[in-house]
Amino acid sequence: MAENDSSKRCIRIELSPDEELQRNVLERLSKNNIHTCKDLLSCHILELLKLTGLGYYKIRNVIDKCCEACAAQPITGYELLKMREERHSNFFPLSLLDLDEVLHGGLPMGTITEITGPSGCGKTQFCVMLSVLATLPTSMGGLEGAVIYLDTESAFSAERLVEVARTRFPQYYTDEQLLHLSSQVFVDTHQTCNSLIKRLETLEELIISKKVKLVILDSVASLVRKEYSSGMGRNMAERTNFLSKQAAILKYLAEVFSIPVVVTNQITTRFGISEPEQMDEGSFGGDGGYVTAALGNTWSHCVNTRLILQYLDGARRQVLVAKSPVAPFTTFIYTIQDCGIVQEAAGAGHYSGTDPSNQHIQVRSAIGRELITLNIYFGSLTAGQKSSDVSILTVSYLLGFKKLTDLFYVKTSPQKMNESFSRPVIWHLGQFLTEHRCKRGLISIPWS
Repeated sequence: MAENDSSKRCIRIELSPDEELQRNVLERLSKNNIHTCKDLLSCHILELLKLTGLGYYKIRNVIDKCCEACAAQPITGYELLKMREERHSNFFPLSLLDLDEVLHGGLPMGTITEITGPSGCGKTQFCVMLSVLATLPTSMGGLEGAVIYLDTESAFSAERLVEVARTRFPQYYTDEQLLHLSSQVFVDTHQTCNSLIKRLETLEELIISKKVKLVILDSVASLVRKEYSSGMGRNMAERTNFLSKQAAILKYLAEVFSIPVVVTNQITTRFGISEPEQMDEGSFGGDGGYVTAALGNTWSHCVNTRLILQYLDGARRQVLVAKSPVAPFTTFIYTIQDCGIVQEAAGAGHYSGTDPSNQHIQVRSAIGRELITLNIYFGSLTAGQKSSDVSILTVSYLLGFKKLTDLFYVKTSPQKMNESFSRPVIWHLGQFLTEHRCKRGLISIPWS
């Protein structure tokens, strides 16, 4: 523990300028098993009055002295620089040369790195590859330590871990080394937010005893979105508090032990006005809707580096450096192979970045990357009606989501259509297009 934390012993603090009073106070505290600042500050002031026999103002002074000793002291930029120079390395290499170069060496030590993107883009594959890299000796660019893999989606595959190691480093990973590798990755599965936060709070001992050099949380959004969904009536303020507490613990572990912490995140569809330069067919979720990282703006400020994985074409995918204290907005193309993530030799590209919480993410469509737009005419003309009286509903959507209700953003005339009618219509439309694989069409549905 640090010198200025709550574990500092009271004997090392000048509780009173009077030496005799100092000695008497320490003796009385020691007799009652009060040895550290934490012990003293955990007692009620009335209890301390009784134990020490001191007056109220003297006790308040003793408490203030302990609080000052526990408070974190400011550090200069020069001291911080020297501390970092004393470490063997400030970055964890990803073995992706161009990406490592842009990130000044890899993932920064002592910080939180988030990998986000749609399902199937390779987030877990990325984490499995990092697990292999972390166990490598430092001479091969690894961290030569163990890995804690907190799995909330039951997505970790030991078979895949061995496959990546064997194919990526065939000369190094003999059967004996593969056995060592598998014994160095500690997988901890959690199904509730409460279970996860309790584990995080007790992670220090495991990090020290097992010489852990990398902590992975896959994923940060899974449990939160399940337990704090609006449909279950849970207060969103509770969700924010949970995420903030989780981020504080992860930041503490990363900084104190000087290790990288990697978390994965999911995506969500957001509706509203978007920046024109970011609108493209892949990320466009409707009229004004777009796909972006989940958990909102507050969480985006909790991570130090954000890498966005997204679909490009066919088997090719793209990684975007969306947030980094050292790197510009950069893109790279990669594929997922037996040996894990493989970057193409095309080099780095640049893009116009934006607020990381609003960065558009390109998803894959089951029927191509084209934006599908249909004009659906509702109504049956009766005598005296004109064709202009028929309402026109424009539905723009992109397949690739888990729920059909997430596929659509509806824009229509309020006097002609309401939400209760549009939902079932959209559902049947989605079923029709999925079955017939239509790209564009015109469907007439009579009023009812």
